[in-house]
Amino acid sequence: MTLSYQLFKHLLFTPMIKVFWRPWVQGHENIPTTGAVIMAANHISIGDPILLAGMIKRPMAYPAKAEAFEKGTSPKDRIIAWFLKTVGMLPLDRSGGRASADSLGVVGEVLEEGQKVLGIFPEGTRSPDGRLYKGKTGVARLALATGAPVVPVAMFDTAITPGLFGIPRMIRPGIRIGKPLDFSAYRDRPTDRVVLRWVTDEIVNAIHQLSGQEYVDVYGASAKSGNFTEEQLAARVLPRPGANTERPALPAE
Repeated sequence: MTLSYQLFKHLLFTPMIKVFWRPWVQGHENIPTTGAVIMAANHISIGDPILLAGMIKRPMAYPAKAEAFEKGTSPKDRIIAWFLKTVGMLPLDRSGGRASADSLGVVGEVLEEGQKVLGIFPEGTRSPDGRLYKGKTGVARLALATGAPVVPVAMFDTAITPGLFGIPRMIRPGIRIGKPLDFSAYRDRPTDRVVLRWVTDEIVNAIHQLSGQEYVDVYGASAKSGNFTEEQLAARVLPRPGANTERPALPAE
């Protein structure tokens, strides 16, 4: 954990969050105090990563889109790029192919070091309507490749609105943290698509149980882009992720 991270978190972020937003946290004891950990959360607001990183005790890192690390020409772009690097965010290439695989490998290295908690949003994008959407398998790939436990997290009321003097505010946001999930039994099958989908659905279901959100079995990005009508989305509502799939058998079975 860098000195810059410590100063930002303990002297600025956490105190300001507690004073101005007055958040609540349940289940902090479920976060392992040492070793690699993946915290997988629902994504309802741009404020989710700020609140979560500010309210847990261990240092935390998130994958962020690689384009955000480019300084650009405007002061805003330069400030954002400096901020992301200062607090230890990880550039993630989303173009696909080898570049994406390499950047995911960098994220995995952070987990293997065991010093930081990795925050990830399995939906891959913010929910367009407050519902929970289908998870992408990147979180499962990381869990199986590193053996790190996955701690499910539900975020509540994290919408950011302009406050007094332009200070961003949240109105009593909340964090509910579940018990760690262990998928080490499937570590020998890190590329098995059936296993990756089942692990992802189990993680998203744990988030679903904590958050109480309605689950839609569609990728959030597709819902955002208008590929589905409201009637079609309603038809994709399931009681839980992976409702129609069974746990993959282990070799001993």
